Amino acid sequence: MPTSTSAAPRQLSDGNSQGTQLGGVNNSVGTPDKVAFFGQTPTTQPTAATNVHTVAAGSTTAVFINTTFDGSIGTTAYTLGDVVAALKTLGLIKS
Repeated sequence: MPTSTSAAPRQLSDGNSQGTQLGGVNNSVGTPDKVAFFGQTPTTQPTAATNVHTVAAGSTTAVFINTTFDGSIGTTAYTLGDVVAALKTLGLIKS
């Protein structure tokens, strides 16, 4: 992967007025592209719900403000507030 020595941030754009897409199925065999951020292993877009671990703060299935989820990946669990804050920080949803 090319690296930059410039201190200024770089924008990702192909100058197309239709927008810029990361990942897709644009090859002759229909294999989806893999994408990753912040040094993670590239992967294809998830196609099904895979979260089977939900740790509830209470004895019911309701979601409370302190209910955490681990997404069935790793050991770090997050509240919904944690997820929203991370998405906003990355600019993936509007603040």
